[in-house]
Amino acid sequence: MMLAICALPALAQIPTDGLLMPEKTLCTGFMYQHDSWKEYWEGSLKRDNGNVGKFTGQTVMWYGVYGVTPKLNVMASLPFVANKLSAGTLMPMSGLQDAMLSAKYKVLGIKEGKNTFSTFVVGTFSTPLSDYTPDFYPVSLGTHTTNVGGRLTLNYSTELGIYVNASGGYTWRSNTKLDRPAYYTDGHYYSTDEVRMPNAADYRIDIGYHKGALQVVASYMQMNTLGGGDIRRQDMPFVSNKMNAQQVGGLVMYYLPWPKNFAVRAMVNQTVAGRNVGQTTSVMGGLLYTIYFKKQTTETPTDNQ
Repeated sequence: MMLAICALPALAQIPTDGLLMPEKTLCTGFMYQHDSWKEYWEGSLKRDNGNVGKFTGQTVMWYGVYGVTPKLNVMASLPFVANKLSAGTLMPMSGLQDAMLSAKYKVLGIKEGKNTFSTFVVGTFSTPLSDYTPDFYPVSLGTHTTNVGGRLTLNYSTELGIYVNASGGYTWRSNTKLDRPAYYTDGHYYSTDEVRMPNAADYRIDIGYHKGALQVVASYMQMNTLGGGDIRRQDMPFVSNKMNAQQVGGLVMYYLPWPKNFAVRAMVNQTVAGRNVGQTTSVMGGLLYTIYFKKQTTETPTDNQ
C-alpha cells in the first residue's frame, strides 16, 4: 500500500478473521492508528536516510460491521490519514484515503464435540475518497487505485476458547495516474501519466483466545506485491514498486462491564522484514459499540460457531 505499510486494522470481525457478528447486530466505532519508522528497505538493502528522517503516519478511521444473516456480515471503513517526515523537502499530506466495503460469508461449519471447524469466503471493494496524489511516497496517502479482493479463511476453535485462524487473499488493483506526463521506473521510461499497478497477495496466521468478554490474538502476516521494481539507489520510492512486508503483531479486545455494550480494542504490529517498505511499528487503539436489533441468546456479540 505504501512505504509505511501497515496491517489490516485490528477491529471486531475483520475480513481476515474467523468471527461473525450475530444476525441484526451492528458493531461500530472509531480507531486511531500511529505508524512510524526510521529505517527502510531499498530493495533488499536496509538503510536510513538523512533526507527522510523519521516517518510518522496517523490514521483516524470509522469502522462498522453488521450481521445481515447468521452466516453473512458486511463491513465498511472510512479512514482519514496524515503522513509527514522529520527531514527533507516533502511536505506533509493529509486527507480522506480509501473507502472499503467487504462481505464475509460462512460456507462451512463442522462441529467435533464442542470444537468447530469453519470456512469463510470474503469479497472486498475499495476506492479513493479524495483526489490525493500517489506520486510523493512515502508521504502519499496511498496508491489511488480501485481494488477488488477475494479471500479464503479457515478457523478451528476449541471449547476452551483457543483457536487457530489461517487466511489468504488476492487483490486486483486498477491503474493509477500521476500529476506529470512521463515517468521512469524499473529501468524503463514511460511517456504517459498512467501507471500499471501490480496486483497483491497476502496471508496470515492467528493464534488466539476468545471466550466471554475477552479476545487475545498473536499474528504473523506476509504481504507481497506481485510485480514492480525496486527503489533505485538514493532515489524516491515509486507507486508501482514491489512492496513486500513480513509482520508480527498482537491485539487485545475486551467488552467492558460498564458502560454496557462498549468494547476497547488495542493492537501493535512490527514489520520484521521487507522489500521497499519501512520497518514500521504500528500501534492502534479505539472504542467500539454494539447495537442489538433483536434479543441475543449468547454471552458476547461475536460468534464463530
